[in-house]
Amino acid sequence: MLVMSDHGDSTSTGEDPEDWQEAALCAQIGPDFFFPEPGGSVQDAKRVCRSCPSRRACLEHALARDERYGVWGGLSEKERGRLRRLRRA
Repeated sequence: MLVMSDHGDSTSTGEDPEDWQEAALCAQIGPDFFFPEPGGSVQDAKRVCRSCPSRRACLEHALARDERYGVWGGLSEKERGRLRRLRRA
């Protein structure tokens, strides 16, 4: 089950760590949109993520699983890499 935080992001109530996926906007669009061909634009996918209630949970999922491809939680591969390095510092 998901609940909204004060910041508009969803958080899990602990029932199932993957509950956020049910509320994610990408579930209605399909994965190809979030995994463009190399050199393709990620801007449309990032726009969808900005309004997604599961954005934060999605990003944390991607970081925890070291997802290397696609847009997760509104961040590209390079952006997630930078965030990982910042968190380690």
